Amino acid sequence: MNPNIPQTDRKRVVIVGAGFGGLKLARKLSGRKEFQVVLINRQNYHEFQPLYYQVATAGLEANAVLFPLRSVFSNCKNVHIRVTNVTGIRPADKAVDTELGSVTYDYLVMATGAETNFFNQQNIIEKALPMKSVSEAIALRNRMLQNFEDALSVESVDEKEGFMDVVVVGGGPTGVELCGTLAEMRKTVLPKDYPELDFRMMDIYLVQSGPVLLEPMSKQSQEHSLTYLHELGVNVRLNTRVKDFDGRIVTMSDGSTLRTNNLIWAAGVKANPLAGLPADVLGRGGRVLVNRYSQVQGFTDIFAIGDVALMTEEKWPDGHPQVAQPAVQQGRSLAKNLLHWLRNEQPEEFTYHDLGTMATIGRGLAVVDLPFLKFQGFFAWLTWLFVHLMSIVGVKNRLSIFLNWMFNYLTYSNSLRLIIRPKLPKGNMDAMQEKLADQVEMSKT
Repeated sequence: MNPNIPQTDRKRVVIVGAGFGGLKLARKLSGRKEFQVVLINRQNYHEFQPLYYQVATAGLEANAVLFPLRSVFSNCKNVHIRVTNVTGIRPADKAVDTELGSVTYDYLVMATGAETNFFNQQNIIEKALPMKSVSEAIALRNRMLQNFEDALSVESVDEKEGFMDVVVVGGGPTGVELCGTLAEMRKTVLPKDYPELDFRMMDIYLVQSGPVLLEPMSKQSQEHSLTYLHELGVNVRLNTRVKDFDGRIVTMSDGSTLRTNNLIWAAGVKANPLAGLPADVLGRGGRVLVNRYSQVQGFTDIFAIGDVALMTEEKWPDGHPQVAQPAVQQGRSLAKNLLHWLRNEQPEEFTYHDLGTMATIGRGLAVVDLPFLKFQGFFAWLTWLFVHLMSIVGVKNRLSIFLNWMFNYLTYSNSLRLIIRPKLPKGNMDAMQEKLADQVEMSKT
């Protein structure tokens, strides 16, 4: 096979990854006569990661948080999209190797993001439920709903608790938001669906290795989030580290245990750099060391932006937070600087403008830290809804999400509680299962 990229006298910019940073850069360069843009991504869509937890808890359809890349660039003749895996890069040859073949570049931009960090705990890698992609979010939804179906058919309390109890590891926004949503469902939605089950038996645990939740946020937001979760009936364990999980028992570092079949891992991420880079350009968490122009250390034609990049500023000596805004801003800045270099102009150093952080805990409950104001409660929740709605790619997706949120708010019901599994011809099942196993293994290494 061959990527079949048209030859041109334009400068070719190869962007690997269509997350927030890669998509922003590609959009800024689209339509520019100076560049040919090759966007390489594993999927043919952009994923809005902050709302994965709502897909996992049946609040949103998966396609509401996805947007087809070809729809974004349908009228851009200088953008070429290839859906494939990148196997490595060869800087000496200025080439990117993919499963479709190699692609040469004038400028290479890594926007490959981050993946789940299991901290090399093999049992947890094999048995925990991650939520770092939309397919994992759908798998988690299927698993949770199937658990309640299975809980109807067992007699012992131990087995019922195993199916119904949930342990979420990680006190960042994903863990906090997921626990809040599960607690709301336990109170308002699940008892109507499963009247034969006693949901007073369902325990939800949030385990955080540090002393606070939402560590990057203000003290008052940390305290309010903890209070909100307690009010929703979530058991929060701070200063506690998960040591092991055998599929039935979660073992803590202090020797205590929790009975559950469901360990949801939201405890951290690690960068996902491309193979072929020198080892000395990789910093803490596997992030690629870059200067203030996003250039990888030791290179002038290879760049990294977003979660995979480690760029330091005086205010950010350990690098920028691995969230959407730094990626978006770096993508926008790099697009300007590529034009500056092409015109032999002086590039501009990147400066991160922190627009604030926020997290929602439950119905009408959220915490918001803006540079000039910090607030909590119902107004914070409305702010969270508005900001996330406006960040979604595509008018149709925004409308779909808005209608889902309104329906859920008015009816106290998540309308998408469906267990959906692929149905394949019998001859394809073994090959498909083998392929899925390989994909899962790749995502964990």
